[in-house]
Amino acid sequence: MKILLYNPDNGVTRNFMPHLWMFLLQALTPPGHEVVLIDGNAQSMDEEGIARYVREQNIGLVGIGAMTRMIAKAYRMADAVRAAGVKVVMGGPHVTEMAEEALGKDVGSRHADAVALGEADETWPKIVEDAARGRLKDVYAPVDDFGQERKPSLQPYPEIPWDKIKLDQFNLLPGILHPLLKRVGAGWGTFRIIPVESGRGCPYGCEFCTVTGFFGDSIRFRTNESVVNELLLLKARAREEGGQIAVFFIDDNFAINVKRTKSLLRDIIAANAQVHWVAQISANLLRDEELVDLIAAAGGKWIFIGMESIDPTNLAAVKKGFNKPGEYAVVLERLARRNVFAITSFIFGMDNDAPGVAERTLKEIRSWPAGLPIFGLLTPLPATPLYKRLEAAGRLTRPKHWQQFIPFAMAHTPLKMSIDEAHNEVRIGWANSYSPEAIEKAVDSLNHKPLGYRINILIARLCFRGIYFPQMGRFAWVKTILENWRTILRLIRQGFGPGLDAAVPSVATEPVTKRTH
Repeated sequence: MKILLYNPDNGVTRNFMPHLWMFLLQALTPPGHEVVLIDGNAQSMDEEGIARYVREQNIGLVGIGAMTRMIAKAYRMADAVRAAGVKVVMGGPHVTEMAEEALGKDVGSRHADAVALGEADETWPKIVEDAARGRLKDVYAPVDDFGQERKPSLQPYPEIPWDKIKLDQFNLLPGILHPLLKRVGAGWGTFRIIPVESGRGCPYGCEFCTVTGFFGDSIRFRTNESVVNELLLLKARAREEGGQIAVFFIDDNFAINVKRTKSLLRDIIAANAQVHWVAQISANLLRDEELVDLIAAAGGKWIFIGMESIDPTNLAAVKKGFNKPGEYAVVLERLARRNVFAITSFIFGMDNDAPGVAERTLKEIRSWPAGLPIFGLLTPLPATPLYKRLEAAGRLTRPKHWQQFIPFAMAHTPLKMSIDEAHNEVRIGWANSYSPEAIEKAVDSLNHKPLGYRINILIARLCFRGIYFPQMGRFAWVKTILENWRTILRLIRQGFGPGLDAAVPSVATEPVTKRTH
């Protein structure tokens, strides 16, 4: 049987990397079946296109995974596939919580022939076998012999053949930057970000988050050897291709067990398996100086930190009181001293937010080392404690907001400002952080660093700008490049000027793999 695994885009922004679940299920598929992958973020496809594809390729089963913000597109694509006579199984956090919606057992139409609840590592082979025999069940749940939910162990972990998988579609480099990057160092013909997980689960249980509900509060880890071998495989591929591959550790909190994380980082260093990587780590865990030393030595370049708010009252209300705004600056300086920079995430529209929250937050951000601030709105995702609290209080304005996805639009009424005011605060945050002037200032703040660091922050800012400002098409990218031409031109002049070799950090000249939810 030929199987298609498909992940939709949301029609507004594109992710910076492929989705790991597709590669993982491909590796877990029983022998005798062919699996093809389509990521909507890399290969644009509409309903007509996917229907034509499954017919022409004689697809026997389509697996679709999607987060809540992509679920409306996922349902439309599933409907098109089923109309073409092909079975569809859907999974992921949203479908796990809203299985009856996907199966049409509420008031809507049916979108899936079957749903996979929770982590599908163990149920996927059974789904494939049942589909091949024409015996798909409605629901597949990972349960033990007593009917209790079971979380799959990550030991052993499936080997994903990164050395053989075609990754051409995931090159992130705009062509206009190729000449400059080639001057920075060898091996910049391509640049890809590859998802890798070293563990699953999070014990924190933040009110707005789906992670604990989906992956559980019991942390499971791969062996250090398994992770190191995967990094070595990616590093070898990058060297052979003359390109760059960076890793995004998609663990919900990469350093949740600090002792284990230190052990993994030491093993990465000992095996010379360093690649440039980014990981999600909460600010409270970055108090550990030794941990930060090891992050830098093991190839860490960007750390995603869910700061959420600079207001302790807000953080306590959403069960994230372990974040201490008073230590944000110290944590970021600690990272920056080791040339590790931060992606700092903020949520506006919390219960203690009032008009002006964006400027108050920006004032703090301007005092920190240059990084990548991102801004969003408090969003009640289905089945989260936040959703239940707002529903009970009658504050939901769009109870099923996912059925008509609107980017950066609230689905409930804030307490201390209007919905429109909350939307404006997000706009202010993005506009003041990603204007040409702000990007130029961020680049200039690293003038004391080698050229490679300034190019790094420029490319990262230009890419992250597209999370909020439409940047899907070629024209939008040309416009963005033109708006930032002064900064780009200055870096080009510096790159082609004398003394370049002395200005480039050693990590930028290695023909290996490096990089930036």
